[in-house]
Amino acid sequence: MFTNKLIDRYSKLPKQAKASFWFLICMILQKGINILTTPIFTRLLNPELYGEYSSFTSWESILAVFVTLKLTSGVYTQGLVKFHEKKAEFSVAMQGLSTFIIFCFSIVYALFYQFFNNIFGLNTYQMISLFVILWTGEIFSFWLCEKRVEYEYKFLVIISIIVSVAKPLAGIFAILAFDEKVTARIISMAVINLIFYTPFLIVKFREKKPFISRKIWKYALVFNLPLIPHYLSQTVLSKADVIMIRDMIGVDKAGIYNLAYQLAMILLIINSAMMQTMTPWIYGKIRDKQIGDIKGVAYLSLVAIAILNLLLIVFAPEVIMVFAPPEFYEAIWIIPPIAMSGVFIFSYDLFSSYQFYFEKTFFVMIASIAGAAINIALNYIFIPIYGYMVAGYTTLVCYIFYAFGHYVFMNKICREKFPDTKPYDIKILLIIYITFMLISFAIMFTYSNIVLRIFATLLLVCIPLIFRRKIMYHLKNAISFDNGKMKIK
Repeated sequence: MFTNKLIDRYSKLPKQAKASFWFLICMILQKGINILTTPIFTRLLNPELYGEYSSFTSWESILAVFVTLKLTSGVYTQGLVKFHEKKAEFSVAMQGLSTFIIFCFSIVYALFYQFFNNIFGLNTYQMISLFVILWTGEIFSFWLCEKRVEYEYKFLVIISIIVSVAKPLAGIFAILAFDEKVTARIISMAVINLIFYTPFLIVKFREKKPFISRKIWKYALVFNLPLIPHYLSQTVLSKADVIMIRDMIGVDKAGIYNLAYQLAMILLIINSAMMQTMTPWIYGKIRDKQIGDIKGVAYLSLVAIAILNLLLIVFAPEVIMVFAPPEFYEAIWIIPPIAMSGVFIFSYDLFSSYQFYFEKTFFVMIASIAGAAINIALNYIFIPIYGYMVAGYTTLVCYIFYAFGHYVFMNKICREKFPDTKPYDIKILLIIYITFMLISFAIMFTYSNIVLRIFATLLLVCIPLIFRRKIMYHLKNAISFDNGKMKIK
């Protein structure tokens, strides 16, 4: 009966709502299966080999900014709307631009391959696979963006499921079948991409539209090139740690750190899902000059994200035991600071919405570059002194600075656009941040004693229950509802 009600409600949903739901499911599938298969790969690859693979994925993320120019990160979706009457021509031309850029980089690599192999610490097979993965990944991303705009999701779900399952299966087979385990794993990813993604480019060829368009190429380059420093800074902020640990400490420690980073960032899936839901609503409130309605929802969302990250910190030792063998156990001490970073990453999304809405991309770029530069500098100074684990804390410091920078620029914009309204109350934000971080650090001291950790966890759960009346009293005094809208007094 309950199932029939759900099916009936789902059938009555508009096409846009159904599409948004399935796009979210596809994103969770793609990232979730990677996470669920991590215990397999950490047992097939020792920390040194896992570190080598982690180094490849880090370079892949960084080089993607240059090799693809992140053409699918904004300009393509906007262009599909702007060039709606010539959507087919725009789509084909963007595929042509992407292929041309990747081809040019491939030629440069072919001419100086030994030089680049030495710089990136990758062999020729790995570098060729990297270009194939980036090229085919862009083909799929273009098709994905197009389907999102058109709200077509059925075939996308099928492809997502097949590829999400095929990649880890092919990787496991490749590792077991070949001696060069990391290279085999990387090549298997490139092969799966070639098999399932290149048909989308062939379909574009059959449309017989020009792959070269000066107008469209110029539009795309003018829009995206100024954002390259921002995209690069974001990637460096999340990936530079692994590369620097590999070069300064060792490949095995890079593997341990990357495992901790991946597990600590699991909740970014929830971050992304929540922001995908909130962003259109936030933009609508900004457009209607009702930004006072945003803060209440933002505070509650931030507290929810903090609680989820806190739970991850509490159970970090058990998470590592499930996801990796004993050689990786040091990773438990890295998870807390990186999990804390997740709260500030979510805060960045809340603050930067104002900058993106008013197209103040220069502010976005400045804050991003500063955060990445500080990260590299702190790693360079402190990793040789305190070891690789300190990278977790430099990451936390940088994301705090990152969020603070966007908060400052958000306030600057709001003083101009909304002089009578403050977007957020800094006191409430600080209470959330400080409380979350104090509890997180306190829990870390219980890792060596499971009885003490269980007691501390129960205490954290019981305190809100014991004082629930006072908490509700203060919430009622702090929050009011006006026509169904939550407001902070």
